Amino acid sequence: MKAVLTRVTSASVTVNGETVGEIDCPDTGGILALVGVGRDDAPDAWKTVARKIAELRILDGERSAEDVGAPVLLVSQFTLMGRTAKGRRPSWSDAAPGADAAPVVEAIADQLRSRGIHVEEGRFGAHMHVSSVNDGPFTVIVEA
Repeated sequence: MKAVLTRVTSASVTVNGETVGEIDCPDTGGILALVGVGRDDAPDAWKTVARKIAELRILDGERSAEDVGAPVLLVSQFTLMGRTAKGRRPSWSDAAPGADAAPVVEAIADQLRSRGIHVEEGRFGAHMHVSSVNDGPFTVIVEA
């Protein structure tokens, strides 16, 4: 499992022109979390990713989303699992099938909400347009 976490002041996801998830957080900052679920992920890898999203000190003042009540925009992105070592076409064989990945992404969202974090989400499996105003920019990659 991989996640790309970006500190943002705002971010949104639209599907067919409809905004399905949006955070606006100029004061505290927030996190845009792009999450890719792997075919061979450990059964509890999602717990590590959820914990990292909540606890990594990547917001201003070395604080975490949990520390300041910052919102998270969670977007599934199977392309993070793409292998690019050979050729010119990424291989998606490491990505978990949608039926397996969707509940994992939802479990991450539920875990973050149980920690008191406001979570907005993209739409799993949809063609999404993701917009963000990156703060810093500050981006980290989490692998679990």
